[in-house]
Amino acid sequence: MNKNIKTANLANSSNTKTGTLVILILAVCAMVLIAHWPALSANALSFDDEQYMVKNMSVQNPSFTSAKKFLTEVLEPSTVGGYYQPLTMISLMFDSAMGGKPNNLMPFHRTSLFLHTINTALIIILLWSLFGNIWAAVAVGLLFGTHPMTVETIPWIGERKTLLAAFFSLWSLILYIRYAKTNNSIFYVACIIAYILALMSKPTSTPLPLAMLLIDFWPLKRLNKKAILEKLPFLAIGLVSAVITIISQGRTAGTELAGGYQIWKMPLVICYDTAFYMYKMICPINLSSHYAFPDPLSLSNPKVLACFIGALVIAILLIISFRWTHGVLTGWLIFFITILPTMQIMRFSNVIASDKFAYLPSIGLLMALTAFLIWLNNTYRTKNIRQVIIIIFIILVCAETVATRRYLTHWRDTASLCRHMLKLTPNAQAIHVQLGAVLESQGKTREAVSHYMKALQVKPDNSEAINNLGVILAKQGKLGEAVMHFNRALQIRPFYAEAYFNLANVSKAQNKIDEAIGYYQKALQINPNYYEAHNNLGVVLKSQKRLDEAISHYRQALKINPKYVSAHNNLGNALLLKNRVNEAISHYRQSLQIKPDDATANRNLNLILRSKNRPN
Repeated sequence: MNKNIKTANLANSSNTKTGTLVILILAVCAMVLIAHWPALSANALSFDDEQYMVKNMSVQNPSFTSAKKFLTEVLEPSTVGGYYQPLTMISLMFDSAMGGKPNNLMPFHRTSLFLHTINTALIIILLWSLFGNIWAAVAVGLLFGTHPMTVETIPWIGERKTLLAAFFSLWSLILYIRYAKTNNSIFYVACIIAYILALMSKPTSTPLPLAMLLIDFWPLKRLNKKAILEKLPFLAIGLVSAVITIISQGRTAGTELAGGYQIWKMPLVICYDTAFYMYKMICPINLSSHYAFPDPLSLSNPKVLACFIGALVIAILLIISFRWTHGVLTGWLIFFITILPTMQIMRFSNVIASDKFAYLPSIGLLMALTAFLIWLNNTYRTKNIRQVIIIIFIILVCAETVATRRYLTHWRDTASLCRHMLKLTPNAQAIHVQLGAVLESQGKTREAVSHYMKALQVKPDNSEAINNLGVILAKQGKLGEAVMHFNRALQIRPFYAEAYFNLANVSKAQNKIDEAIGYYQKALQINPNYYEAHNNLGVVLKSQKRLDEAISHYRQALKINPKYVSAHNNLGNALLLKNRVNEAISHYRQSLQIKPDDATANRNLNLILRSKNRPN
């Protein structure tokens, strides 16, 4: 009888704890939504958003064909330069299906905000599973969810990969802890599946098995031969993913030693990043999506020297802490191991660090902080001490929320974001180029040229700035100067499809048809998905009465981008010359479905229907 009563009491206690946890998680999610809500109205496009969405026709035109392309292009992705990330691309494709497009970013931000909120809830569950203290887990989870360093993962469309990889990685860790406590093989298999899905979202999740081993050491205290053998399937999968990543990155984007520096300077990069991330997490001010490499990368640079000393101090303190607790060093090692792939030892971007790189690795630091809060609570049980802790916590959350919302104001449009980043890094040539392109699209040519020239002052061989200046010169009718700029861009970057495309357009304007055809073909050899090049090549071929070839290129352009109005009209015109009137009418009508006020399609369709005595 007493045994049944005890069992019932334990069940009731467990249900009460679970109910409390659910209520607190919902409260935290609400506060995270409040902190990040302005992200939904952000209209800024960041560095790689063009290839992830704006110019990615597979994303903008959702279909099973697009999904198949994302899943099957393993070693050489054709739509986004870099590594294999099919789940990220399919996720963005679904947002496009829900109305997301370059002039309506809310569907993308809505999904990203939802993922960040869910990730915050998963972190709370993870910490609770590890330490069993609801209040400490909730407090630390809320600090993560509202932290300003999590901002850029939401309005930055291309960073869907960070959120999605974290989502599956957190599930993998939660399932692993469940397996470790129950020895149920179902959780083990589910953990492996979640790990694979994380790698298919972003391969920076690769070190997760090593993090699991560290969790085995602390706080699970089950590090033994069995625990090591359990990781072998994970390590094998991670190794395959790493090989795929290196090959695909090398083929589509390229890799090199960080900043072109000698290999013996890599410890400076690691020390710089270590101190940098610790500082930004504690003092998240002057945040940016672009943290430039320090110049020079040597101890003669005060910033590098300060970070080097800071990293040494951190290392000494971690070693000393190990005498009293394993938590601080182990938590930091989890952070270090999971962030190591992004520390630019092998360079894959033009920044030395990035807020988004710390998103998932911060789990290790959150674990150490949770353990510290539990120790503090158990050591100082007086009411006054607890009130002080609560007050400090409330102040921190409020400060983070204010800083997060303030940072989000810079994401209202691309120009504002670029100006914010240039204020912090005035010599960032990539940002000058991006801002120049925005200003050029707004018709502010003089300002655009000014930023392109500033980019070239910093880096005289910036092929994109040179190419964009050539485009402006071509629009001004200075075709000779434009050609010189395009050729110079190609000398610097021989496989620059856009420069060949622009050379072809100038040659076409100069009536050098054979040259134009050659340049269009070179652009298409580099980028077979360049639908504008297919369309323009079709126009040139049509002018030479090569209608069948022209029609083929128009169809190819529409296969890549079914909503390309110009190609529909051009194909309609070509089909009309072949006396395939009904097909021509079909393409004019498709053009009008996409753009009802298109004058060319309206005129052509009207002329055809009048000739067929169908004026209405």
